[in-house]
Amino acid sequence: MTFDLGAIDGGAVAAPPRRTSNLRLLWRDRLGRTGLILLAISALMAILGPIVFPFDPAQVGANSASILQPPSLTYWLGTDELGRDVFSEFLAGARISLFVGLMATLISTIIGAGVGVISGYFMGPVDGGLMSMTDFFLVVPALPLMIALGAIFGQNLLIIILVIGFLSWPRTARIVRSQTLSLRQRQYVARAKSLGASDFRIIRKNIAPHVMQLIVANTILVVAGCILAEATLSFIGLGDPDRISWGSMLHFAFVSGAIGRGAWWYFLPPGLGILLVVLAFTLVGHAFERIDNPRLRGSA
Repeated sequence: MTFDLGAIDGGAVAAPPRRTSNLRLLWRDRLGRTGLILLAISALMAILGPIVFPFDPAQVGANSASILQPPSLTYWLGTDELGRDVFSEFLAGARISLFVGLMATLISTIIGAGVGVISGYFMGPVDGGLMSMTDFFLVVPALPLMIALGAIFGQNLLIIILVIGFLSWPRTARIVRSQTLSLRQRQYVARAKSLGASDFRIIRKNIAPHVMQLIVANTILVVAGCILAEATLSFIGLGDPDRISWGSMLHFAFVSGAIGRGAWWYFLPPGLGILLVVLAFTLVGHAFERIDNPRLRGSA
């Protein structure tokens, strides 16, 4: 006896529901959409800005009258303490700040995700050792340690990226470990073990794909922290002296007395730039968390 599947449900076979992509869900979220727009503007400034409005750190004003001049048709955001164009300096600083934040986050995510997955999957002495190391980095004040390491190893862009990246991974490790502990108890993991699959294959095929969305959501939030860390190090004078970032602009604005002289066009743009970029990554990160956790979607 055969059945005509086409006769079921009025002669039409119900198609499986289409899954909405995370990017589309993110765009539907009001705060997530705001964050994406701010990130797009920041990315355009960082990528195209220095090309259209190149900044030359060696170029200085012709005379003292060009120092800390207010905005004009010639200098849209005025000049700094050396008579240089603040607008082009601001765009160059955007590229360095975002670059440091993204590269440090990449290092942090690789270390944190690796430690979290290995610790949660193998458990036992491996878990104890890795979590002890994670707890050590969690309780050590990050900022004083960054200042100490930055002062010891030197002031260049690579050192700053490495220092921030190596000190920003513990939170990611904790979150990924918690999810891995839950996943390793699932039946499909036990079934894969019974079929003789190696630990590496189980991690690659059964664990990593299920923690990837959690890693992405956490990574977006880590970027904001790394950008703030770079701005803090640069503001206190531990940034790369050969590179202009938003943090170093704030440092030189403070050192040159621009704040006391009311030169708002010098210190306000980098401060707002840091604020808006950090806000953008935070909004997108929290929106990703709501997408990943259905219980939080009602708070959008």
